[in-house]
Amino acid sequence: MADQTKPTLHSARITLRDATPLDVQARFALGNRPEIHAMFGADPKAVRDITSEAAEAWVQSHIDDAHAWIIEANGALIGGLRLHSINYSDKRAQIAIGILDAGALGQGFGTEAMQVLAAHAFDTMGLHRLGCRVLDFNERAIAAYQKVGFVVEGRERESALIAREWFDDLILGLLDRDLRRAK
Repeated sequence: MADQTKPTLHSARITLRDATPLDVQARFALGNRPEIHAMFGADPKAVRDITSEAAEAWVQSHIDDAHAWIIEANGALIGGLRLHSINYSDKRAQIAIGILDAGALGQGFGTEAMQVLAAHAFDTMGLHRLGCRVLDFNERAIAAYQKVGFVVEGRERESALIAREWFDDLILGLLDRDLRRAK
């Protein structure tokens, strides 16, 4: 049973909401910071300034995806979050998050956003498992996932080639009962 609506989801400090064309300027203003994109697997030396077309495409991808939300904190767009590779038969999906506002890093907004989305995935969508992959050097992201209740389940050795250097991906998983324990 596919969830056809994209509800607005809230917690004490963040809102997960649908994107609108009004978000293009906010996304453009956040730019493309090499140190942030390196945590997603980009070569920092290859990261270019964002264009208005790229900002518009980023926003449109969130509008078009029934399982992608804008993360808003203090009334401002700080990033995006999505469920992908959803398999309703096995009741599982992958989760991906990107905090793009350097000023919002390290404040727990990502953890809170993932908790809210995981609760929606389990309670509303009826999923049983969420998975993700994260570069093994992205300690801030790993810590955030673990605060939500994700467990490191494995390591995919030398799976990411960044600036001609190999890095490992950690494979993490969260079961519906793990989220309940982490609260």
